[in-house]
Amino acid sequence: MPLYTSQPLKIYNSLSGEKENFNPIHEGNVGMYVCGPTVYSNVHLGNVRTFMSFDVIFRYFLHLDYKVRYVRNITDVGHIVDDVDEGEDKIAKKARLEQLEPMEVVQRYTVDFHDILKSFNFLPPSIEPTATGHIIEQIEIIKKIMDTGIGYEANGSVYFDVVKYNETNNYGVLSGRNIEDMLANTRDLDGQSDKRNPQDFALWKKAEPQHIMRWPSPWSDGFPGWHLECTAMSTKYLGNHFDIHGGGMDLKFPHHECEIAQNEACTGQSPVNYWMHANMLTLNGKKMAKSTGNNILPGEILSGDNTILSKAFSASVTRFFMLQAHYRSILDFSDDAIVAAEKGYKRLMEAVDALPTIQASNTSSIDIASWKQLSYDAMNDDFNTPILIAQLFEAVRYINLLKEGKETLTSEDLKTFAAAINAFVFDVLGLSDEKATDSNNDKLEGVVNMLIGMRNQARADKNFALSDQIRDQLIALGIQLKDGKEGTSFSI
Repeated sequence: MPLYTSQPLKIYNSLSGEKENFNPIHEGNVGMYVCGPTVYSNVHLGNVRTFMSFDVIFRYFLHLDYKVRYVRNITDVGHIVDDVDEGEDKIAKKARLEQLEPMEVVQRYTVDFHDILKSFNFLPPSIEPTATGHIIEQIEIIKKIMDTGIGYEANGSVYFDVVKYNETNNYGVLSGRNIEDMLANTRDLDGQSDKRNPQDFALWKKAEPQHIMRWPSPWSDGFPGWHLECTAMSTKYLGNHFDIHGGGMDLKFPHHECEIAQNEACTGQSPVNYWMHANMLTLNGKKMAKSTGNNILPGEILSGDNTILSKAFSASVTRFFMLQAHYRSILDFSDDAIVAAEKGYKRLMEAVDALPTIQASNTSSIDIASWKQLSYDAMNDDFNTPILIAQLFEAVRYINLLKEGKETLTSEDLKTFAAAINAFVFDVLGLSDEKATDSNNDKLEGVVNMLIGMRNQARADKNFALSDQIRDQLIALGIQLKDGKEGTSFSI
């Protein structure tokens, strides 16, 4: 029997404002879409926290034996500066400032995004579509919305008529906003806008002559609106009605609200059963911002090249720190907090490393089944990682008592205990045992240095065939030797 049958899960649904029992549309299958990055700059720490939250959610679904299709997009066109409909595309603006092709900007920061997430041990999504790869699908959706009379064309651009949509639907169902209040609190259009109403949003924007990124459409050479891409990609890969849509809290309005409106206008049904939103990350009690200097990039945490922290911290320590807060809670990042997290992480890993040394007994004095279920209960309660971590430290206490001979476990209970700890620590939370990694690195360095010594001896003996063979075989394994005045060094 799959594990999900015995572990019922509750998810906080932003749509209802309540925790709800998770019932997938198709039994044993989960369709999940998460809004990915706009690749015009290095991925920032707040993004990493959001994507880490959904990485753990993805991991836990897999652990429960669900078959998961996880779609996370790359926004490489259409995201306007300041998230409004007037202005310049963020990627086009970056390309203009740096005198690059837009796709050079996209490639540079997509590679950075992948490198950072890989360093933090993220699982890759099932599908990672791009906005530019789905222009045709976006145009087709615009046509359908226009056929309903909710989309209208003005001077080559196409807009979504929020007021007309709201006559039969509820624009504000996700964010709790009232359309009348929004209209009352918005200044009148000054006559220079093509919109009928201030709340209307762009489905397609006509490109100005200087605009670099443009595609032909029935209305003009232009580019799609920011909100449209996620509607196109989520429905293409997950269907018109799917299980989970996630993203940062800042996307709830207007982005996700507009997605719901587009889907309902196009298909006549609500697109998503469970809307999930991860909360923000602050730095030393304040909002992170480059302009104020209160900012740190993920790579700067790993390298220690920053003025915020007292030293470098590993990816696993940083990951452990972030998971000590629930994904819906604001998390404040500081030097004191991550130093404390590092101590906790080391305590946990020392206990995990000690598990194989514990000897089994004839009887068990610890109720392992109860501890294991409490750990599941934590994750089943809207993926409550801080409560799970508290249960893992209860396991650390058990391990120390077992080492001291003050508690006992049978062979069967010891196997169950070890398997559960490893599953929760490594498979679900996605942590890595860096001590084991460091040990392997030390062994690799020792072996390579031994081969360098053998090569040096071969060169001294004028056995250049053997010397070249050692060098070439190391290169084939991805290890580059470099001869210098100080001797031979290597890089991987």
